[in-house]
Amino acid sequence: MKLSLHTQPDVPLEADVIFPDLLLEKTVSEAAALEIFHGNEKTTLGDFFTITDENNDGTVEVEGDLSKVKLLGSGMSFGRLKIIGNVGAHLGAGMSGGEIIVEGDAGDWVGREISGGRIIIKGDAGHMVGSVVRGSSIGIQGGEIIISGSVKNELGNGMRRGLIAVGGDSGDFTGVNMKAGTIVVLGQLGQRPGAGMVRGTIISTHNAELLPTFTYDTTYRPTVLKSIFIYLRKLGFSLDDEYINGNYQRWSGDSIELNKGEIFLYAE
Repeated sequence: MKLSLHTQPDVPLEADVIFPDLLLEKTVSEAAALEIFHGNEKTTLGDFFTITDENNDGTVEVEGDLSKVKLLGSGMSFGRLKIIGNVGAHLGAGMSGGEIIVEGDAGDWVGREISGGRIIIKGDAGHMVGSVVRGSSIGIQGGEIIISGSVKNELGNGMRRGLIAVGGDSGDFTGVNMKAGTIVVLGQLGQRPGAGMVRGTIISTHNAELLPTFTYDTTYRPTVLKSIFIYLRKLGFSLDDEYINGNYQRWSGDSIELNKGEIFLYAE
């Protein structure tokens, strides 16, 4: 099934019905009649999208400037959602399986509280990628979020399991309150990475200023990092051999918690 945006929303459009689990069971007319919210007003999918019966391979394709369209792929458990253009906030919220590919930029809260599946962003993303919702303590519990560009603040806030990889820079508080899992930032970390982290791993191919509650352990060549980088290269990241085979400083923290988290910073 293919959806093409024909009317640009004036305010955010909550289109949480756009995910393979639901749409692949519908006819074109049934899909067009699905209710969504334009701001606080009820409307239908057909009021904003032209829908055609294409891609009968388990893929839902959506195209257009979707920067004001929220909650695409929310709750999906299988199939493939391909987005051609920029997309709004809460992409893939709570998803447990399947794959989302965005050929553009994404807004805030990409992959919040997911438990499985894979989200691939070819451009940049906003704040709170792979994070907990406000008022909760546990963020993503599995799956992968792969971003070619840069992200903003609080990447992986409260993360418990899974992998988040960023090809560019991250904002402040990367891995804040992290419980476990792995975050890789191939660019520059923002301020206060790992603040309040309990366990987990943050990796950067650049140096960074860490909080005084982190302690330097040693500099060595971790085998596990090489395995992670080779995997990311297979996913399309451009990684020089010097980073794959290089030495990394290992820092332990945050000592205000269990002091069992680790941050690896490229040394040489």
